[in-house]
Amino acid sequence: MTNLINLYYKFDTFVGIDWSGDKNKFQKGISVAICNKGKSAPKIIKPSKDKYWSRSSLLSLIKEIKKENNILIGIDFAFSYPFNDGLSYFPGLSKPPSSPKNLWRLINDINKNFDNFYGGGVWKKKIFADYYNSPSFKGKKYQSRRRQTEIDAKNKIYSPSPTFNCVGPGSVGTGSLAGMRFLHHLKDQVSIWPFDTINIKNIILVEIFPTYYFRMAGIKPDKTFGYNLKKINEALKFFECDNLNSNTTINGPDQDDADAIISSAALRNLSKKKEVWDVPIISEKEGWIFGV
Repeated sequence: MTNLINLYYKFDTFVGIDWSGDKNKFQKGISVAICNKGKSAPKIIKPSKDKYWSRSSLLSLIKEIKKENNILIGIDFAFSYPFNDGLSYFPGLSKPPSSPKNLWRLINDINKNFDNFYGGGVWKKKIFADYYNSPSFKGKKYQSRRRQTEIDAKNKIYSPSPTFNCVGPGSVGTGSLAGMRFLHHLKDQVSIWPFDTINIKNIILVEIFPTYYFRMAGIKPDKTFGYNLKKINEALKFFECDNLNSNTTINGPDQDDADAIISSAALRNLSKKKEVWDVPIISEKEGWIFGV
């Protein structure tokens, strides 16, 4: 990855996307924040036509902003599955996918009859459903497996939920299934880190974890109110960013705006650091959370 560093310092725009994997036509939990070079606070951007974002409208947004300068986009889902622990994404499965892009294609093919990149069709395929803790049942082969980036995140600060867990607060499994379909449809139009060698494409996609960025800044959510404006501004200060305006309203069922805002600011700050891009070789199979 070291041959890419010079390009990484030249980003003009930083987009943080708080993701959602639900089955609805529109996702209330999706939020998008954007900031440019400098120190200005990120701004929430809304869909041009609808009240809420959908995953499909996000795809259109990314295709549209491709026309602009170099852009770093972070999205909040796991870009791949654990591999190193069992030398397979699905240990014991005959002819499992051998690379992230093959994994994305498989997830997309299984769910081809579902619109808006929904990924829950995997749970209806018994040979795959057994690996998941799904809303329908807990599979016989389900384990609390962790990617190396999640192990490192836990050892340093805080870890996300296991990627095969699709139920309960904080679960990332459903969103990651939808996200892998999303990546499958974008893979030829943008560069996806850390799997791709960065080339002339001006958009780089990275995996983010908003809670990790708040914890980096020493900020924990209030048990009742989550992240209020004061907490968000304290976190933004850690990432060398201006405060939000005092009249800023934080929306979203799980304070999704707060997650998008801190992610956008963290991307701008962390992308300047060479060590952030220097990740282990296993990341080529499992992906990596940006900044861990």
